[in-house]
Amino acid sequence: MNPNDSVRTRRRLAFAAALATACSTLLPLPAAAQSPKWPDKPVRLLVAGPPGGSADILARLLADHLARDIGQPVIVEPKPGAGGILAVNELSQSPRDGHTLLVAVNSLVSEIPHIVKSKLDMAKELVPLAELARGGLVLVGHPAVPAKTLPELIAYAKTKPGQLNVASYTAGTLSHLIGLQLNKAAQIELVHVGYKGSTPALQDVMGGHVPLMFDGVATSLPLLKGGRIKAFAVSTPKRLALLPDVPTFAELGYPQLEAVAWMGLWSKPDVPAALQQRVREATLKALAQPGVKERLAEVGFEPGQPRSVDEMGKALRADYERVGALLKSIDFKPE
Repeated sequence: MNPNDSVRTRRRLAFAAALATACSTLLPLPAAAQSPKWPDKPVRLLVAGPPGGSADILARLLADHLARDIGQPVIVEPKPGAGGILAVNELSQSPRDGHTLLVAVNSLVSEIPHIVKSKLDMAKELVPLAELARGGLVLVGHPAVPAKTLPELIAYAKTKPGQLNVASYTAGTLSHLIGLQLNKAAQIELVHVGYKGSTPALQDVMGGHVPLMFDGVATSLPLLKGGRIKAFAVSTPKRLALLPDVPTFAELGYPQLEAVAWMGLWSKPDVPAALQQRVREATLKALAQPGVKERLAEVGFEPGQPRSVDEMGKALRADYERVGALLKSIDFKPE
């Protein structure tokens, strides 16, 4: 063989090998190699609220159904305090692998920042992945409050300006703001008392330490049925099937107190988009399982709306601006 032919052959083989290597880097990787598997360990559901609160009730319902679908344990961890900021802080320090998530009410982004000072920018720390459920509030009171209806309660409050306390489950939430709105609309002076969740607030209402409270239906419902507290009105657009004898604020002449909050599943923003989408799809699948809608209704929730991440983000920004304008209109000063 001509020595020159041998050299040319070796060069052609070397070039072909180099070309094959280069082309292999351009081929798409298998899906499993493109992004880490989810879930490959237990999933943590942080709850921005105390055990037994509305968010905790909903998180445990989601955890039961989600665990069946994904084949991993889903652990619910209530993290009450500072209007949900403590839970967000823990979420922000978790790995960016989608295995730590947050269940919290939308006010964490749209209302809390106006009222609770924090170094965290909620709009930048949280991404809404799915709307889990929604529900209104109910104005409840100790049985000894000398009023059976909202008009009677307002008349009574006018005889005691600045002397009647009204609890919220957390300062800065809808539970707080709707009390401010009632003060303005009815020209009364209820004094706000903020708590770290519904459970301790309701305990004080039942004990007669605080006469009134704006609470989520899910947490007040068992106590209302047991006669341990009484209801004056609900903030939903129409009466609730679970409380058919309790009128809405709107039908009593206070349409500005019509309000509904929604509970969401949230992620930290630096979780890869593919993982966020996987978590969202698994969550929506769990919520669509038989019996979930009925169970939500039993505890006072309506199913969440199937809005996209972008739609939820736009709604949160709009709510943030609306709440800011409301607080300015009533000359609210942060506590």
